[in-house]
Amino acid sequence: MLSIIIPVLNEEKYLPRLLESIKKQSFVDYEIIVSDGGSIDRTRNIAEEFGAKFLVNTKIKHPSAQRNNGAAIANGDTLLFLDADSVLPPKFLEYACIEFKEHKLQAAGFYFQFNPNKCCYNIYSVTSNILCYLKQFSNHPAAVGAGLMSNKEAHQKINGFDLEVLLAEDYDYCERLSRIGKFRMIKSTRLLYSSRRIEKEGFWRAGWKWIKMGLFTLTHRRIKKQIIKYDFGKF
Repeated sequence: MLSIIIPVLNEEKYLPRLLESIKKQSFVDYEIIVSDGGSIDRTRNIAEEFGAKFLVNTKIKHPSAQRNNGAAIANGDTLLFLDADSVLPPKFLEYACIEFKEHKLQAAGFYFQFNPNKCCYNIYSVTSNILCYLKQFSNHPAAVGAGLMSNKEAHQKINGFDLEVLLAEDYDYCERLSRIGKFRMIKSTRLLYSSRRIEKEGFWRAGWKWIKMGLFTLTHRRIKKQIIKYDFGKF
């Protein structure tokens, strides 16, 4: 079984699109776990309307904590972490699960395309995809946290996401998983990654934040302090 874990905080606007795209998938052997950091909108109602498991923990309002909380109650042997504002194209789950098992992966990331997309946004997505492609063959692989797959046993061995890493925790997670098993980028499908941060903050401001985080990860540093303002649940 595949356990789909979605960290949320006030995601009533975007969560329905993701859940609807999951329900339309050809692959059906999954459970959905919506892990909430303390939403005050209709997030819970929406999750329950779609038949998802719902849990709340307000101690730490960070995606890493919500992902770990969801993984702790997961029944599947494979975990898929998705951001609430992502959208899955047709057959995404089928293709991803087949490739994950055929290549005997312990962890995997996804190439992405912004949604909605503009030509200028490709500067960021293409650059990120190229870097992730190259880094997957190194000791320091990376992938965006909007879509990550891992073997549940491997996730438990590394104690999940490191709560001390405040930013780029997805890169840190991939790197630590790669030490105990094979990590690769999934080639058979792509993730539709929300462009709402670019649309709200602006093309250059959002890009500068990603570049600054990227420079830390390229030099293999873990971001344990708030070097930039990167809100969770305010978009």
